[in-house]
Amino acid sequence: MAEVTLVTGGSRSGKSRYAMELALAFQNRVLVATAQVADGEMEERIARHRRERGDLFHTVEEPLDLAGALVSLPEGTQVALVDCVTVWLGNLFYHLGEVVLDSPPIRAFLKVLESPPCNLVLVTNEVGMGLVPPDPLSRRFRDLAGLLNQEMARRAQRVILTVCGIPVVVKG
Repeated sequence: MAEVTLVTGGSRSGKSRYAMELALAFQNRVLVATAQVADGEMEERIARHRRERGDLFHTVEEPLDLAGALVSLPEGTQVALVDCVTVWLGNLFYHLGEVVLDSPPIRAFLKVLESPPCNLVLVTNEVGMGLVPPDPLSRRFRDLAGLLNQEMARRAQRVILTVCGIPVVVKG
C-alpha cells in the first residue's frame, strides 16, 4: 500500500533536504516541481535545485495541475516527491484568482491523496507561525495554506516537522 508522508516546516528549515533523503530510499523516483520562473532570482533558485538533485530523479514540472501530474506519473514510479505544495497553492492564486479549499484543483489533489498512485512525499510550508500578513489577500492565502496542510496531514500516514534542520515526527 502506498503511503503519504507530509514534510512541513518554516523557510529554510531543512524540509526539502529531508524530503529528498526520504525519497532517495526508493528506486524509480519522480520529483514533481511546482515552481515557475517569475524573475531572475526564482530562475536561479530553480537552476540550483536542478543542479543539486542532478539525475537522481525524473522531473515533472507542473505548476497548476498537481493531481493530473500525480495520476500521470511514469509507470513503475515508486515514490513521487512534490516540492512544494505551498508554491503550487501560490500558483493557483496567481493564475486562477483567489481559491478556496473546495476549489476543483485542490479537491482533485486531496482526492489523489486518499488513494495515491505510489508513495508520496509532500513538502509544504508551515506559514502560520510567523508574522500576521499586513493585507487581506495574504491573510487568506496563509489561512488556506493552513487548512490545506491540515487536510494533507489528516490523509498522510506520516507527518514530519523540520525545525533548524532537525526532523521531528508529529504523526506516524
